[in-house]
Amino acid sequence: MCIERKESVRIVPAMNMDKWIALVRERIEELDISQEQLAERVGVSQGSIGHWLKKRRQPRVDSMNRTFIELGMPHYQVSMQLRVLGQVGEEPARYGLEEEDDDDGQAKYFVCFRYPLREWAALGQEQEEASDVFEQTDYLAQGKAFWLRVENDTMSAASGRSVPEGVRILVDDGVAVEPGRLVIARLPGKSAIFRQLTEEGGQRYLKALNNAYPTLVCEEGCEFIGVVVRMHGVL
Repeated sequence: MCIERKESVRIVPAMNMDKWIALVRERIEELDISQEQLAERVGVSQGSIGHWLKKRRQPRVDSMNRTFIELGMPHYQVSMQLRVLGQVGEEPARYGLEEEDDDDGQAKYFVCFRYPLREWAALGQEQEEASDVFEQTDYLAQGKAFWLRVENDTMSAASGRSVPEGVRILVDDGVAVEPGRLVIARLPGKSAIFRQLTEEGGQRYLKALNNAYPTLVCEEGCEFIGVVVRMHGVL
């Protein structure tokens, strides 16, 4: 297929720009530094920082990432996605863009977040092991978030909701644990497992989506490590 690349324009959708501003403002407050000090670190004027945080001007993507780095947040990144349109008579080719995006053939910048890939055996340990593997997503975690690789077929169903073995799931420990949600839980004296939380008659259960596996009772002392919020997209 012969394709041509249209002229790109740098755009940060308003919602994602708001995420970037919120993260930067919160971090400035945590570090108790001034906009002038941040400007010196990033290599821009104090006025530029002020305009960015008030949405009067749009920073370049490299400036946004440099700001994250200088604030000690290198696990956050701003990335670009590109839509390429085909020649006359061909259907447009889409690369990772949502259906509601304007069909304008432009390159899009958006704020994305990097979370570590963790091992199942390390879940629940008081001291988390450092990970060398990170994966990006547009999801802004409410608590501490991390990726896990599904290691069996307990949540793989023949029809309906299904999470196949081998995919990566994003877990957020800041999301409320409620019946119906997919969770990472650990029963007393057991290893962490991936199940759907259900409730009947006031009793909570951990249900596998694969009917070949039994439903487990949430015993006293059952620990919920987090809620699954992504699986190559929104769950």
